[in-house]
Amino acid sequence: MAGILDLLNSDLGKSIISGVAGSTGQDTNKTSSVLTMALPVLMKAMQRNSATPEGAQGLMEALNKHDGGILDNLGGLFDGGVNPDVLQDGDNILKHVLGTKQQGVEQVIGQKSGMDSNAVASILKTAAPLLMGLLGKQSRQNNIGNSNDLGGMLSGLLGGSSADKEQNFLEQILDADGDGSIVDDVAGMILGGNNSQSSGGVILGGLLGGIFGKK
Repeated sequence: MAGILDLLNSDLGKSIISGVAGSTGQDTNKTSSVLTMALPVLMKAMQRNSATPEGAQGLMEALNKHDGGILDNLGGLFDGGVNPDVLQDGDNILKHVLGTKQQGVEQVIGQKSGMDSNAVASILKTAAPLLMGLLGKQSRQNNIGNSNDLGGMLSGLLGGSSADKEQNFLEQILDADGDGSIVDDVAGMILGGNNSQSSGGVILGGLLGGIFGKK
């Protein structure tokens, strides 16, 4: 199974990046950077949530409502601005998936990408329904019918047995408390106590460039 970051390297992924950037008025390269971090983080949060029977059932129900059709007409989706209903769906998805972690996650990704957290929030709200459409389509293709299958699908899209440092990176972002220090904390964790943000940026960038099956 291809990793989620493989999607961003595909023609479909490039169309998504371009469309999200255009509809939110953001730089394409920075939008790509945000999505490279955000999509795995959102999926890691879904994986966490689906670890309980209630969480798995909730995610299954959500995926049943997203059949992937949104991916079939990206030109129409982004032409003239994204439909407010799609944005509202995205907002609901983020609140459900990230809960109280949403603001902290947006701030950390904003710091790492060099983008205002409000701009990050706009990008995530636009991209979340697309991610759900992708997962809904994938779940149908693989006949996902229970929590074990769901967990396996998410693990596969996240790269299966990724290195511990990569998984810890996602865990740290999800545990962000919004105090603005998590980027340095994560860098320190990976570098074994060296809290240099510039060095941390290199390490984190390298991790993001290699995680989850990206070729």
